[in-house]
This record gives sequence, structure tokens and C-alpha cells, in this order.
Amino acid sequence: MADTIIKVENLSKKYLLHHQQTERYTALREVMSRGVKNLGKKLLSPLTSHVSPFTASEDFFALRDVSFEIKQGDKVGIIGRNGAGKTTLLKILSRVTEPTNGRVEITGRVASLLEVGTGFHPELTGRENIFLNGAVLGMTRNEINRRFDEIVDFSECGRFLDMPVKHYSSGMYMRLAFAVAAHLQTEILLVDEVLGVGDAAFQKKCLGKMGDAAHLGRTVVFVSHNLLAVESLCKRAICLHQGKVVTEGPPGQVTSQYLQNCIPVSTEVIYEDISKAPGNEMFRLRRACVRPLNGSPSDPITVRTPFVVEFEYWQSIPHVSLDLNVDVYNEHGIHLFNTVSYGEPPATADFLRSWSVIPGDFLNSGTHRIELGVYLGGSTVALHAEDLLVFDIHDAPSGFRGPYLGSWPGAVRPGLQWRTERIRAGFAPATTIKEGGRT
Repeated sequence: MADTIIKVENLSKKYLLHHQQTERYTALREVMSRGVKNLGKKLLSPLTSHVSPFTASEDFFALRDVSFEIKQGDKVGIIGRNGAGKTTLLKILSRVTEPTNGRVEITGRVASLLEVGTGFHPELTGRENIFLNGAVLGMTRNEINRRFDEIVDFSECGRFLDMPVKHYSSGMYMRLAFAVAAHLQTEILLVDEVLGVGDAAFQKKCLGKMGDAAHLGRTVVFVSHNLLAVESLCKRAICLHQGKVVTEGPPGQVTSQYLQNCIPVSTEVIYEDISKAPGNEMFRLRRACVRPLNGSPSDPITVRTPFVVEFEYWQSIPHVSLDLNVDVYNEHGIHLFNTVSYGEPPATADFLRSWSVIPGDFLNSGTHRIELGVYLGGSTVALHAEDLLVFDIHDAPSGFRGPYLGSWPGAVRPGLQWRTERIRAGFAPATTIKEGGRT
């Protein structure tokens, strides 16, 4: 179609991976004998290349049969786990690397920000790199001059503009690189994890600039692990898994499916063998679970359900306080809250259970994660377990929500009480008070 600006058909990228195989134990005389034989082979065949018998190789497909289309003005987010093929895809779209199979059709000039300092020469100054990068993108010197002041202002690197960029910090590098890519006149902007470097203010500026670029008709392809940024910036998302497109569509739908596949639900973990249980010689975790207040770990939890976070553990030393530090995160990685159990030191070594009740009408629907830290005596770390428990909170029945059927925004969803009372019967305009008298 006429407005298709990027067309990817059956794209594959294959790499050859080499592995050094582990050699079995051999005696010294066998090693010496093998060395003499190999030396003899080299002397007899000096022009023959020698491949170590202990080196193996295999084919690895970073991308396999990827196909999609992007239209002019689209804002497309690409998500997936590390190693899913996201950066490889952007490198092919940027013509940094060639595909093994398939083809890519791109209409228009491309500006790309693949990693910190891509396209910059470390020995050149920031000023020189702006002109160099613009020239690589096909800009004339006049075009770059027209945008020069905007680039410098956005990057906040004006004081260091005439310093070689090899002396820049990673944050300065990124600010300048993004400023060049975002301000020069190209039809397509490819951005890979620009939010990985820089402070919150710079990240906000980047998102705003990418939004402005899309509003001006530029096409934006944005790779990020920040799902909130993808959902807020993009109108469409593509999820890659092991080099293949597994789903594409509205960002909220794609990120939800990605989280379900990437973070499997685990509402209960049990360690029967104390010697293999997580912890140390002072503390061992036996069981952890999330369950409804009056149910089991397999029962569903809704936004209205009070639920219990429960831990069973062995404490092998008496008279020492033990604190369970629980952090709860939502599916976007936002830290929702922290709670700590400050228990009395046990008189003897014991098998103990601790729990806390989280009220209903508090958390929003979605996938949540629990991180556990255990501290003995207030300072000694006995255990730190990320993603120990993963559980879903489901939406409440539709009757509770009234006529509203859309997604409920926010990290929390408290069931606050509202009251309305009558002030006076009927409608009457408010009385106006004049200074010095009444009307």
C-alpha cells in the first residue's frame, strides 16, 4: 500500500555459535603423545587449516521468519525478553547488519539510536559529531545548521560541546545522540532502550520528543523493557519471543499477554528438604504462599478479596529477632508498598509461621510480584528472594463497577466510601454578600 513505510517479509538472521567442549581428564603421557602427533600433522600439512577436535558449532537464529508492516506516522513498540531479537531487528532496519533470509523495504530516511554513542567518533568533539552524524543520515550542512541550536539545547551538553566525546559520561553520550537522531529531518526514527540511561527528567523529555515526532508524521519504532512507556507512547505493539513474532496489536493487550507468558503465576512454593531450602545456617524457608483470607493458594483473588501473604520457616538460633521484609510490585515493575514483620525473638530454635493480611479494595487488577528479604538481628541478611511469589488479581464482578466497562487506571484501586447529602430542597441561586451590607 502507498502509506506503508516499512515492510518486513520472512526476515531471518542466523549466527554461527562456537562452543569449546569440555575435555575428559587425561594422563600427562597422553597429553604429550597427542601434542607430538598434532605437531607432526602440522609439519606434514603446513598449508592445511586445523580445527580443534574440541570445538563444536551450531546455528542460532536471532530472528526467524519475521513479517510485519508499519505505516507512515505509526508509533510501534517492540517488546520481549532479553535475547528475543529486538535489537537485531533494529540493526537490520538501520542497515547496520544484513539479514540471512527475507527482505526489508523502507521508504524514507532513517535515524536510529541503537545504543549509547552509535555513529559517534570518540576522538571528535560533540560539535563535530553532530555534523558527522547528520551527514551520515543524508542531511546537508544547511539543514544541520538550522537544527543545531535545538539539538544543543535539548542535549544540555552546551558546556562540553567542544570536548571529545570519549570524555563524555554515558548520560551525556545518550543525551547528545538522542538529540541528533530526534531533531534531524528523517521520516523514520528507530530507538532502542533510550530510557536505559539518563535521569527521570531526561527520560520524560525523550518520550515527549518521540511523541512530537509522531504527531509531525514521522514513524517511530521504539524498543523498550519499560512497558508503561510503550503503552503511553505507542498505538501498536509487537512482541518477539525467541526470534519470532508471537503477538501484535494494541499495546495494553500485547503487554498483558507478554507478562502472562514471561512471568508464570506461582502462588505457592514449598521446600521439603531443609538442606536445599533457601537461606543459610541461621534461617531456612520452608513454604511461602499467597491465598484468599478464607481460601487456598489455588483459589482466585479479585480486587475485592482480602488475601494473606504467609511464610513458614526454620529459625535455628534463639534469642535473635527475625524480620520479614516484603515488597510488592505490579506487572509494570512499580513498587507498590513495603511491609515488615517485627517479631519477638524466639526463646528456642523453632519452626515458625508468619503472615499478614492485605485488605480487599486496595490493589488494582493485574499480575503482582512479591520480593522477600529476611534479616536477623536487624542487620544480617539471611535471605533475599526476588519474584518469590507471582499472583494475579482479577477484576471484580461488573455490577460493582456500575456502567463503566473500560480498564481501571492506577496502581491501586481503593474502595473508598462516598456520601451525598441534601443541603436544601429545590434549586436556588447562592446568596451574594456585598461588603458593607446584604442583598
